[in-house]
Amino acid sequence: MKIAIVKLSALGDIVHAMVALQFIKAQYPDCQLDWVVEQGFAEVLRHNPHIDTILTVNLKALKKNRLAFFKEMAQVRRYAAAHYDWVIDAQGLLKSAITARLIGQRVAGFDSQSIREKAAAWLYQDKVACPYDANTIDRNAKVLSAPLGFAITPQQIINKQAFLFFGPVDMRLQKYLSKERKNIVLVVGSTWASRNYPAQQYVNVANALAENCLVIWGNAKEQAVAEWMAAQSPFIKALPKLDLNGLKTLIAHTDLLIGNDTGPTHFAWALNKPSITLFGPTPVSRVYQTDINRVIKSPSVVNPYRLNKQDFSIKDIPAAAVIAIARELLALDTHIAI
Repeated sequence: MKIAIVKLSALGDIVHAMVALQFIKAQYPDCQLDWVVEQGFAEVLRHNPHIDTILTVNLKALKKNRLAFFKEMAQVRRYAAAHYDWVIDAQGLLKSAITARLIGQRVAGFDSQSIREKAAAWLYQDKVACPYDANTIDRNAKVLSAPLGFAITPQQIINKQAFLFFGPVDMRLQKYLSKERKNIVLVVGSTWASRNYPAQQYVNVANALAENCLVIWGNAKEQAVAEWMAAQSPFIKALPKLDLNGLKTLIAHTDLLIGNDTGPTHFAWALNKPSITLFGPTPVSRVYQTDINRVIKSPSVVNPYRLNKQDFSIKDIPAAAVIAIARELLALDTHIAI
């Protein structure tokens, strides 16, 4: 059986869908399992033994270069030469549904009551019902397993094997990882300012824990925040910019990650590493809570159907709450030497 999964973006969404791969391969060990993804996110899938081929698209570039539309569509159509038995759109957007239909004839995805862009469901032959406000990881597991005739249970997801894999180690990391103190990754940026925990609060957490705190960043604004934090505390270091392979490597070799609801934070869950995810304007149903993957939600009430980007309540999460859970998780021995 040949299966193509369409999950184009974004980083956290791709991670939440990837958990299904190990269970699909367990159910159908001889299947060909390919993944269609925006080329900027391909690296997060790289080295995964459950993926046979990573098929990249560059639909984001069409916003700036509409003349490239026909070239890009021709590339997508070429992927249809594999003659897939199933193409499963786990994204639920019109652009991902169109991509799926160009690649295969038998296409599955969410039904119109389960996605935001309801028109996408018109393009699916097999439609999966799952409430839009259900747990994001459960939703991905269901849409990727139900068309194939089996189910992935919450207990299986809790007992998952780590599923992010990396290539050659970025040797720069040896300079920053400590052998004497616990290594803690701090994630300070996201796509919304209202998702970001205040930098001063992170400094307060780092000073209280007195461990080796490493701040990651992805753009100039986040870099400035990271360097400001490093200047405020002897326990904080701003890392150099890492690619996705370096990011996977780093998180796999640290003891704890503390971060906002954003893609790199979800890497810790995927790697079975301890984490604390801080939520403000987004629902905690985006993650699985486990003994080592904990969440703290701000006081605000979130409507999953209409997120409020002006909800800055994440600033009201007390540093003391973060510190208490961090100390509990740091007592666990999960460190891997690089």
